[in-house]
Amino acid sequence: MTAKKQRLDVLLHENGYFESRERAKAAIMAGQVRVNGEKADKPGTSVEATVKIEITGSLPYVSRGGLKLEKALRCFGIDLNHRILLDVGASTGGFTDCALQNGASRVYAVDVGYGQLAWKLRSDPRVVVFERTNIKKLQPFDLEYRPDFVTIDVSFISLDKVIPPVALLVDKNARGMALIKPQFEAGRGKVGKKGVVRDREVHREVIDRICKFILDNGWSVLGLDFSPIRGPEGNIEYLLYFSFKEISNFDINMINKTVGRAHSAF
Repeated sequence: MTAKKQRLDVLLHENGYFESRERAKAAIMAGQVRVNGEKADKPGTSVEATVKIEITGSLPYVSRGGLKLEKALRCFGIDLNHRILLDVGASTGGFTDCALQNGASRVYAVDVGYGQLAWKLRSDPRVVVFERTNIKKLQPFDLEYRPDFVTIDVSFISLDKVIPPVALLVDKNARGMALIKPQFEAGRGKVGKKGVVRDREVHREVIDRICKFILDNGWSVLGLDFSPIRGPEGNIEYLLYFSFKEISNFDINMINKTVGRAHSAF
């Protein structure tokens, strides 16, 4: 008789390796899980219950998203001590967790979904949860304090639809880090199979458009780098550091250099 198989992320959660399937998925996609000695990279892989599981490391945050913000803080020299953060697209809470561990005094965690935020964050008095909430519907009076830093990690919508309503909620001198996802910014004809965008020229076009959008609104682009980990299906994503105050001139060459480094790294 053939042994019954189940998804790897489900197996890891049900056998107590991780507190949730989301944590299990994050660890798999971060390359921290080995199955029978081989590194696993797909949470949905079907495996038998008898396989040998090895966990090669532990995530410092509730999801791998925290690793993205961690790199941004390091690369751009961002200090979150005593900052009030608006986390748009909070999901499981990777950015929120990273922000709190780096000194943020309060985080408004906003997401259109429900029940995704990790319990340790949901029960943290420093976190104010806005579930089933579209950022476009949130009003300044909904927030007790004006955020002075924002993180944005959204899917199936362009950043040029998200940043303007965010600007109405935050302090006029606020800064932020947004994740640029080419798969949700490029036109349909430029997105490949399984929603993957591999063409580096498309990456350049997408980043250039978002940067110009920010500059055209009188804001500033302060830094650009690539995410330390790929998104779903292997998409390369980018970290954009920006300000809602006009304070710098943007070097367009930064885009070409960053895309080149990203494609060399991955």
